[in-house]
Amino acid sequence: MATALIPSRVLVDGAFRSDLAVIVDRGRIAALVPVAELPAAMPREALEGTLVPGFIDTQVNGGGGVLFNDAPTVDGIAAIGAAHRRFGTTGFLPTLISDDLSVIREAVAAVDTAIQQGVPGVLGIHIEGPFLNVDRKGIHLPEKIRPLDEEGLAVLTSLSRGRTLVTLAPERAPAGMIARLVEAGVIVSAGHTNATYEEASAAIDAGLTGVTHLFNAMTQLGSRRPGVVGAALERDEVTCGIIVDGHHVSPATLRLALRCKSPARMMLVTDAMPSVGSDAGEFLLQGRRIFVRDGAVTDAAGTLAGSNLDMVGAVRNTAAMLGVPLEIAVAMASATPAGFLGVGSETGRIAAGLRADLVLLDEALDVSATWIGGVREDVRVTQPA
Repeated sequence: MATALIPSRVLVDGAFRSDLAVIVDRGRIAALVPVAELPAAMPREALEGTLVPGFIDTQVNGGGGVLFNDAPTVDGIAAIGAAHRRFGTTGFLPTLISDDLSVIREAVAAVDTAIQQGVPGVLGIHIEGPFLNVDRKGIHLPEKIRPLDEEGLAVLTSLSRGRTLVTLAPERAPAGMIARLVEAGVIVSAGHTNATYEEASAAIDAGLTGVTHLFNAMTQLGSRRPGVVGAALERDEVTCGIIVDGHHVSPATLRLALRCKSPARMMLVTDAMPSVGSDAGEFLLQGRRIFVRDGAVTDAAGTLAGSNLDMVGAVRNTAAMLGVPLEIAVAMASATPAGFLGVGSETGRIAAGLRADLVLLDEALDVSATWIGGVREDVRVTQPA
């Protein structure tokens, strides 16, 4: 039965409205109707707060105490999704960092099955490595990094359902390989790369459309060597993922990047680790002990190992640290990643015909409730004893 959701305000077409009802029917947004024009007999639900599109996170290594590399299973994916849903994530790509091809095969099969079984929020998979440049490995194990060959290509193109996003070092990809991945429907992003500006530009010409965690683990913008950062900021067809946690990139640097590039091509990601949605202060990552301290996630040597960031936190930080209006910060967490993944006709905005993937925010910009395909789940906050 169609139900009219009547929030205090709702984000529609880039602006907040306080006079609209969102009619949800069979998992989709059937219409947006002025409250005064609602049929008297229509069931309605008043919502205290701001209704915004559900957040889409294209880089989720783990959550709820679960690391995808350790649990490349349907249950592991469901646990990660449930942990992030509490923070407004209604669509996500479970993300596998550099590992053996056998583990990648397991992960792809698990995502395919998860989508088939209707695990809430799963949109595909992000395979971050192992086809990277060891000189920019970051937290990735050097022994897992390998060249991209025909066997690797077959694994990367094997997902039957959903979207596949691959992060690779373009300078390490054999000639023609990026174009072959794109032709097979894979979304290709540059990351953990030592590519020159010229190499990055050639990869974009070949169909690369993303840059993974802009500024981190890549060649920087210099006076005579623009690097990957320069190519990413220059080319309008490239969407950049940014981690707005105050640890990965200086807010001043991100503010400058936003002066170069439209927010429609800058998407918020978390790069989240198992600590998100968990009380654990440390965890194991491929045999190494990782610590969560003062909001940063690092190994014993201080190397960043993903983040402890959630999506609603990323939205709040983007507004507070970068001075971005809330409606644009929300779009960077919803419409922008939806467009990047090619699912903008299904989700990412509050508009008639789209899936009812929604988030209700309170005055403090905390999540009160989420809807995935019209199914509501309230966020229950445990009060201290």
